[in-house]
Amino acid sequence: MPSEITDLLIEWNNGSTRALDRLMPLVERELRRIAANYMRHESPDHLLQTTALVNEAYLKLIDQRSVRWQNRAHFFALASKIMRRVLLDYARKQKRAKRGGDAISIELEEAVVVPSQKSVELIALDEALTELASFDPRKSQIVEMRFSAASELPK
Repeated sequence: MPSEITDLLIEWNNGSTRALDRLMPLVERELRRIAANYMRHESPDHLLQTTALVNEAYLKLIDQRSVRWQNRAHFFALASKIMRRVLLDYARKQKRAKRGGDAISIELEEAVVVPSQKSVELIALDEALTELASFDPRKSQIVEMRFSAASELPK
């Protein structure tokens, strides 16, 4: 199956929409596993669920016109990065909202805002990976892949 995925990625690169239709059922399980790993690091009341994260990543993946897929590892690495960015964008949006954003001003007694620790941790992770990538992109990729797979390790 790994070589079939690589072959379909190459066909997709060459413009075959049929290849994309055949590819998605083959990669969906792994995309769900990656998304589930990311969601394990989020708070239980997070608005995005695993399926929504997979769907968001899928929409962004099929929109990738300039990527020349090398193999399935390349595909899943980019999918993982896209999922992290979706969660990061969500966390930043939440952070903006908590700092006022488009919110209506109310008295403190009327509402209590409790910050989401998980969102802060995700932003800190992204900042650290970006800094690491600035001087060692390969190590940044390794850390990112390890982080996305960390939930699979026995505790």
